[in-house]
Amino acid sequence: MLFRMLICCMLLGLAPIAVRAEGEIPKGEVSKYTFSQSKIFPGTIRDYWVYIPRQYDPQTPACVYVNQDGVQYNAPQVFDELIAKGEMPVTIGIFVMHGRVPALNDQALDRFNRSYEYDGLGDAYVRFLLEELLPEVETKKAQDGRAIVLSKSGNDRGIGGASSGAICAFTAAWERPDAFSRVFSAIGTYVSLRGGNDYMSLVRKYEPKPIRLFLQDGSNDLNIYGGDWWMANQEMQRSLAFAGYEHKFEWGEGGHSGEHGTKVFPDAMRYLWKDWPAPVKAGLGSPQLQEILIPGEEWQLVGEGYKFTEGPVTSPQGEVYFNEVPSGTTYKIGQDGKPAVWLSDSNQGDGQRFGSDGKLYAVARKTSQILRYEPGAASSSTVFADGFLGNDLVVRHDGSVYVTFPDWEKGQSSTVMYISPKGEKKPVDKGIKFSNGICFSPDQSLLYVADSRSHWVYSYQVQADGSLAHKQKYYHLHMPDNADDSGVDGLRTDSNGRLWCATKLGLQVCDQAGRVNCIIPTPNGKVSNLTFGGEKFDTVYATCGDKVYKRKVKVSGAPLTPIKPEKPRL
Repeated sequence: MLFRMLICCMLLGLAPIAVRAEGEIPKGEVSKYTFSQSKIFPGTIRDYWVYIPRQYDPQTPACVYVNQDGVQYNAPQVFDELIAKGEMPVTIGIFVMHGRVPALNDQALDRFNRSYEYDGLGDAYVRFLLEELLPEVETKKAQDGRAIVLSKSGNDRGIGGASSGAICAFTAAWERPDAFSRVFSAIGTYVSLRGGNDYMSLVRKYEPKPIRLFLQDGSNDLNIYGGDWWMANQEMQRSLAFAGYEHKFEWGEGGHSGEHGTKVFPDAMRYLWKDWPAPVKAGLGSPQLQEILIPGEEWQLVGEGYKFTEGPVTSPQGEVYFNEVPSGTTYKIGQDGKPAVWLSDSNQGDGQRFGSDGKLYAVARKTSQILRYEPGAASSSTVFADGFLGNDLVVRHDGSVYVTFPDWEKGQSSTVMYISPKGEKKPVDKGIKFSNGICFSPDQSLLYVADSRSHWVYSYQVQADGSLAHKQKYYHLHMPDNADDSGVDGLRTDSNGRLWCATKLGLQVCDQAGRVNCIIPTPNGKVSNLTFGGEKFDTVYATCGDKVYKRKVKVSGAPLTPIKPEKPRL
């Protein structure tokens, strides 16, 4: 039979097909390359290896597995066997070393980028993979000339590593679950080297992401200045369980080595790729998230293509308005759910709020004024106050207004301005780095002010004469690892007393005691402000750069008139 097949190939002018003996596992090929053109990690050079299985057909984009620190765990041989048995899909493996900046001469030392690239939080490394390395891999060819075509779906991509390479793999999936949804973590460095210990908290608070994980560690792992690896891995596992992530773990007695990781690697791949191509599912999240979010209700796009959106506000009837600041246009979201121009010249309107009387108060940046519009009348504005360049504002039930007057040019003093119902104004606080978002507690006895250049939201007690007392750095927000501040901007409270904060990480939802309970990212990773709108005030509208989104939730926004929420759990 074999002889006849070879003769047929020769007669037809075809290359002889690869034939294997029964029971023999087809072996893939491994090729080594060097990459030195990174713009994300400038000056670095690194080796990487590409594994291509025998079964790969360029007509079908291949699944992808990326591994830090090069080839480990006998991965090519494991892939050969699992692919042959149908226990994982046809997968191209990419095994990449960390970068190093070569020294200028032999009397100097290279700069080694391993900890910088691997241990740090943030999206730099995953951007390096997606924007630089994976496109580079697709310029190569297999030894027999086959083109390399990689799937772009996160459901078709896994990533893994050991030690710092493991937390690097988790960070890549955490930052871009749309690009990597399957993570192998061996002796993971979830300790305090570059902030990795924060994951134990963040995993519990964030809305869960579609990531499946396999963790491995041993009881004799490192216990040094940065932390205890064994305890950190167990704590990471408990956080994943708390948040409802798909995960599996294998604990042993080994130290900080690859021995146990190599042993469990085949089982890890079976688990990570089980049921493929069925998508990895996200969990329900913490009880605090489940009190807020409705299962199956996702963010919906309201409008896009704007220059920059801000100032979302809700009328007493639940109608939602927002500003496109650069063009000075105010939009109203109609009954059909689509935005339409309500005011074509707002004088660069920014923050705005309705009073309980139905009047709209708006910051006009172009003229350094606070304008007041009669209910529903875009053409009938009067000057409520002027003489300062405000940012955001809030209207109390008695008709008084508080405005943030930020440090637009660094070095000036940010101010919180009080304006009486008659338009008389006076500063009631100074000294915040950049006063921005502002709102009341549901009973309107406390005023909250965001400091965009820190991770704090301040709390004040409102006095009978409108002055503020007992200033305190009260709400402690999370901030991105690669930022110097949380970027906190717009604020709103819900009827239960939670404070919702628009930040660089998304919407951070705090309890009344000042603690972040939940973090809800937006689809495009941006958010400047929010409001609760709709007939029951139970839909969150978020202004997100060039887009506006909405999402129905289980809670409703605090009304324009005071209500007393329940006492918080302390």
